[in-house]
Amino acid sequence: MAPVGKSAASRPGAEASKPSAPCKRRGFLLGAGALTAGSGASGKGFAAPTHPSGAAPIDRSCRVSGGRLDALVAKAYPLFNKPMILPDFDPQSLGARADVDLHRLVTRTVVPETGETLTVSGLLALPAGARGELPVVSWQHGTILSFDQVPSTLLRLADPAYETTDAADSLETLFNVQRFAARGYAVVAADYVGKGPFRDGRGEGYAVKGVTVRTCLDMLATGVRALRSLGCRPGKLFLHGWSQGALNTQWLHQALRARSRPVAATAVASPFNDLNEAFRFWAGVQSFPLPRGTAAYPALPGWISLCMIIALGSYALQYRLDGLMQSAIRPEFHALALKFRHDYKLDFARGKTFPTGAELLVPGFFEGFTAAPNSAFLRALAANRATYWAYDSPIRFDYGLADEAIHPAMVFPALAAGGQAARGVAVAGASHRGTFLAGLYGEAATLDGAQNLPDWFESIR
Repeated sequence: MAPVGKSAASRPGAEASKPSAPCKRRGFLLGAGALTAGSGASGKGFAAPTHPSGAAPIDRSCRVSGGRLDALVAKAYPLFNKPMILPDFDPQSLGARADVDLHRLVTRTVVPETGETLTVSGLLALPAGARGELPVVSWQHGTILSFDQVPSTLLRLADPAYETTDAADSLETLFNVQRFAARGYAVVAADYVGKGPFRDGRGEGYAVKGVTVRTCLDMLATGVRALRSLGCRPGKLFLHGWSQGALNTQWLHQALRARSRPVAATAVASPFNDLNEAFRFWAGVQSFPLPRGTAAYPALPGWISLCMIIALGSYALQYRLDGLMQSAIRPEFHALALKFRHDYKLDFARGKTFPTGAELLVPGFFEGFTAAPNSAFLRALAANRATYWAYDSPIRFDYGLADEAIHPAMVFPALAAGGQAARGVAVAGASHRGTFLAGLYGEAATLDGAQNLPDWFESIR
């Protein structure tokens, strides 16, 4: 592996990359508003939100060389390629094609469920020094069991010596930046409410539709306005998301189309579309037959119960379901669950173990009435499902045949209902992380005959 920060000049045809520039402070500038009606060929259906000062909503920026991106990806790649379904990362064929400029975005959003106005952050990444029209990828990241492993923390790369890690950074966003921004796209990513540097102790909106959609719409609009301020124009819009971000991406697609915004193509990996079904599966009361051609299926991971706790806490907060955590979770796990929801730390008292998904919920949770907040929670989950939606532009669902968190059968109803524009891509032997990685770096032999996402988007771009 090449040392971080080395030039990309060793790649055939690549010019020597400039060293990463120090992070620039630009004064704290807040953008506001959602996507509004756009017109004109250059807009491609976008319009920037209004802002009284006209200033760009960027408060920090830095440049990262293509060679450094490749080195960071090479280090992170094996963490996602387990079990190994892809060849080792090859910078000659999969390397960055340009240096990348990273910008931290800051804007305001209104939470539909509560009426709060909150400050949120995000990331804009684009080819260094780009001008003119750029296609846009709206990237929705997956579940993080922390408050700060969000896209905008890639601005830590302003320090030339900084090394990304699985424990502190959004490696999935790093992969998207290397595969798309370093290939000629503008990548916009929201940190989500309750995450990132402006969280201020506020809880998140995990798998809650209204707050998620509003945040993603506002960050996309803010990213487009920032893009224009940098001398670029938004081209075609592409959507990409993984796991929780796959659900968020489907919601975002629906919201954009409801506003008549064109979407060139959408890609989701390991999506849990039906939240009631997902909760039943994670709790061990829903099972599925083995995927075709397989002899075994992995057990649910230990972290599934943590996701369930975050979802319960998010729904309790957003929908004001007072007492939900206490009514839904077995009494012996109340203290553990409430503590984890508060600080995302697993430093419990010695001798205490954390429950599995099958152990977390009170008996009979899915069989009949257990408590009013529990019933309200199940109704809210049903209202937020993304399964039965007709798509009028290309969308593909990547699903792993050894995904420990999302069973392939959970994807099929969305494919059946999606119409001719929907396609499923089965990834043989792929774990939850492996499914995501294969979509970005795999070839047809791994991807059920499909192209990887950069090549697929390029064919539509």
